[in-house]
Amino acid sequence: MSNKIIGIELTPLRVPFKELVKQTMDEGGGLGMAIPAEEEWSGGEFVICKLFCEDDTVGLGEAFVWLPETGISPDQIIDAIKKALYRYVLGESPFNVERMRFKMDINISKSDVAKGLLDMTCYDLMGKITNRPACDFMGGRCVEEIPLAALVPLADLETMLMLAKTFKKIGYNTIRYKLGNGTNEDILISEKIREVLGPDIRLRVDYNQAYTPPKAVEAINAIEKFRIDLAEQPVRADDYMGMAYVQKRVNIPLMAHEGFFTLQDLITLVELDAIGVLGINSERPGGVTNALKALNYAKQRGLGAVIHNQPLGIASAMHIHFAAANIYSLDHATELFGQAMMEDDLIVKRLDYSKGKAKVPDEPGWGVELDEEALEKYATGPTITIGKTP
Repeated sequence: MSNKIIGIELTPLRVPFKELVKQTMDEGGGLGMAIPAEEEWSGGEFVICKLFCEDDTVGLGEAFVWLPETGISPDQIIDAIKKALYRYVLGESPFNVERMRFKMDINISKSDVAKGLLDMTCYDLMGKITNRPACDFMGGRCVEEIPLAALVPLADLETMLMLAKTFKKIGYNTIRYKLGNGTNEDILISEKIREVLGPDIRLRVDYNQAYTPPKAVEAINAIEKFRIDLAEQPVRADDYMGMAYVQKRVNIPLMAHEGFFTLQDLITLVELDAIGVLGINSERPGGVTNALKALNYAKQRGLGAVIHNQPLGIASAMHIHFAAANIYSLDHATELFGQAMMEDDLIVKRLDYSKGKAKVPDEPGWGVELDEEALEKYATGPTITIGKTP
């Protein structure tokens, strides 16, 4: 039987945050961060993708979106695939990711999250077809487990300190915490977090576009003494010159998040000397193939690199495989926090998270099985079928 792709299934869904997460985020104004957005964020919106081969192999993929950051909805991802992108996937071998991506890029502008969803699903297929873990197609497994970072949302100081201490007790050695309500508050939070965690825990901060460039310079320089590894997206997502303005005036390396979606975005940011750290995930810059290219480019240009996301189980497994295969190019602990935030991860057997680390699954592909009952429970629309499926 051929291993060509013959069918696609796409399901939009929404998974609410756990109640404790919602309560904690309410302390910070409802979003748990300083992003100037009015769009609700009480859960995650996703698209689950299945690719079917003629030999009955099924690959799994997942995209995580939120309008204020991603700029697209699950329905828009599905629409891009069913109206156009499917043409460059059906009939192809999942091993031909470079050809598929090239054809998608020359025929359909942008749509990087949708393209990346199809791309990452192919890597699960590669593993299942060959009975090998997906990391074998990203450089090979270098480690059996990866170090993780924990996330502390912007809330009242007591809550933030309690969470930071709890994560340290669990075994996390890196904490990312949210800032952006003003320099004085940023200093107070940073001082107290460093005080309760001690000198050995690594810290990084996320401003979620809270400041103007001059204000960002003031705020970042004010917390440098607390030994901060990186500062994420201090200015508006589309203000590349603003990022460059800030990076030239602070010693802490900047990382773009809301302002980074494509490989060209990365090149522009690097050429402007606007960032010192590459932050990648399954959506940015669009799947595994582009993430590998971005990481290679970043390391050649002397940037640090970090993986970060809050996905469900499928994409979490993808990030773990990616990190395990590229651990020597990653300068910071991987942040995967969907398992702590979402009320369900949509996989049958939970991934192994313990003592601030994640174990690499041993089974073929991503090494996870989709929970079909959970998929049906959280679906926000009908499953869209393209081509031939069972």
